[in-house]
Formats: sequence, C-alpha cells, structure tokens
Amino acid sequence: MNNEPVSLEESGIKTIHIFTALCDNRYQNIVRVPAALGNGQNHNSNLYWGALYGVRTFFKKSNEWELLTTNRINNVILERLVFKHTQENYYLIADAYNGRYIKQCTQDFLNSSCGNKKDTLRINGKTLGIDGNASLVVYVGHDGLMDFQLSETFINTDEKKRDVIILACYSKRYFAPHLEEANVNPLVWTSHLMSPEAYTLHDAITGYINGEANEDIRQRAAEAYAQYQKCSINAAKGLLVTDW
Repeated sequence: MNNEPVSLEESGIKTIHIFTALCDNRYQNIVRVPAALGNGQNHNSNLYWGALYGVRTFFKKSNEWELLTTNRINNVILERLVFKHTQENYYLIADAYNGRYIKQCTQDFLNSSCGNKKDTLRINGKTLGIDGNASLVVYVGHDGLMDFQLSETFINTDEKKRDVIILACYSKRYFAPHLEEANVNPLVWTSHLMSPEAYTLHDAITGYINGEANEDIRQRAAEAYAQYQKCSINAAKGLLVTDW
C-alpha cells in the first residue's frame, strides 16, 4: 500500500469503498439490540456485517458479486472484503470497523470523500484504488456525529468529485456540514431514523454501476427499503433522499 494518488482510468478499473461501523451496544449511543448483534468487537455476528442483512452476508449471497479475498487488517478494521462485479470492471472493498472506533471510521470516510485520504491495494496483479481513490465512498452504521464533534475540516484539494452514500440516521443533517467543501455528489443519504442494512446499499450500487442518474439510484434504494422494512414506497422515498 501507499498514500500516493493514483489514476486508474487507463485500466478501466473502478472501485467502491464501504466503511462500516459495527453496531455496538457498549461504545455507541444506540437503542440496545440483542447482545450478539450489538457486539462491536465481533464482526461475525454483528447486525451490520455478519447478520442476515449485514454487508458481508448480503453481498456474499448476491449473484452480482464474487468474493475474492477476506483479510483482517488490525484491531480497528476487523475484516476487509474485496469483491469483483460479475459483469462489469468494478471492485468493491468493504471494511468492518470495530464499533469502539466509530469516530475513526467516520473520519476515514470523510477524509476519503474529500480526497485527503488515499491508498491502493494489489489483488490478482491489479492495483485497486481505495479510500479517496475510489469513485464511490460509502458509510454504513450508527450516525456517530449525533454523539461526538469533529474539529477538523474536510476540504477537497484535488478537484475530483466523488460519489457518496451515507446510510445512517439523519445522515443528511449531520454529515452535510462536514461535506460542504468536500466536492461530493450525494447519491443517497437520509432525512430521519433508519435501519442501515445492506439491501438498500446493494440495490443503490446496482443502479450506480448501471450508470443511472441520482434519482433512479434513490428509487432503487427506496424500493429495497420498502420491501424489507414493509413500509410504503412514499415513506421510503421520504427517508432516502438524494443530492443537496
């Protein structure tokens, strides 16, 4: 790995980087969930990762993605998955952050969104851009900005506009002030309380890879949310919003 900016346009490779803050009853100010689902130090049973609708489980079951590698990075990133899209030249990198370190996960997402944090990884002889070298940067989990303050600013300096998805409660309200100068394109974020399970993200990404417009991506996300949460499509569209 290195921290130098890279350009992957010539290779045609595009990457999506998902930052998942594991659900944590102990270290996050959340409504408590069953112990196994809310153990932020155990990704295997966590609500947002190893459970039925967690990122790992849902994407592994998807016929649109092939899992290539699974690695533990350190005590902060408990697991990193790398997927390859089965039809298009897209790679998806998903990181499971120890729930105790939700603040670092949030900071890493914001720094990647504005291009201040960039890195690469090598897999099967290919260089993949991660963090700010990804074209789409995603946050999944509890909205920690409801609980803690960030003093740093997230200002874009490379003039590259990155797409973002933020699946967390009230994410537009809390993340927007930090992203005002980050030069991002918000595909999907939220107006109210929500359950950030992986079906919403999965279907939004399908639209993104198809090259669909923001509103069409939002529609896909809302349809998935309505289906799994058993709510009306209008309610889901009121919750899942796009653009500024």
